[in-house]
Amino acid sequence: ADLVMALLLAVARRIVEGNKIVRRGDFKHLAPLLFLGTEVTGKTLGIIGLGNIGKGVAKRAAGFDMKILYHNRKRLPESEERSLNVSFAELNTLLAESDYISLNSPLTPDTRGLISDEQFAIMKPTAFLINAARGPIIDEKALVKALREGKIAGAGLDVYENEPDLTPGLTELDNVVLMPHSGSATLETRTKMAELAVDNLLDGLSGQTPPNCLNCKD
Repeated sequence: ADLVMALLLAVARRIVEGNKIVRRGDFKHLAPLLFLGTEVTGKTLGIIGLGNIGKGVAKRAAGFDMKILYHNRKRLPESEERSLNVSFAELNTLLAESDYISLNSPLTPDTRGLISDEQFAIMKPTAFLINAARGPIIDEKALVKALREGKIAGAGLDVYENEPDLTPGLTELDNVVLMPHSGSATLETRTKMAELAVDNLLDGLSGQTPPNCLNCKD
């Protein structure tokens, strides 16, 4: 969830582009139109997939006073919607109304290629798409086309359709921020992941059912 917000802010405020300019020595003076970006505070965020990570994104976005729409396979109870300050929306409504769209759903037959030409045509030309979930949720050829043609304003990606290979043209675009699948790459999270693996191994060796077993029978 932290990385989602980092990608969102980076692409909205053109952080990577600005960093390149300064490092090249091309920053000479402040100018009124220099690296104009887009505000995040008060904008509408659409979250597709409101599981644990999606909920974490919603909580962080609340600090920016964002209006939060979400689309999920199952709608949350109204009490939970109120606590997260989120509103349920049909997918096309979310795509049409959101200034920022965060993909946080798992990869399933239903979500594979979920975002393609038809969906980009619905989005605002000022919208930004963030994907820190699974690469194949986006049709990357359609994404490159949408970015080139100004159908959306930009994108922030941590995952890719044919990872680690990138769709031709993606690296040539300045309006996309690319990360090497590093959503869990913090010392704290990777330590917890290692400890979780050890706990599961020890339980299995002792004859107990590992707490995070994916293929264990009830």
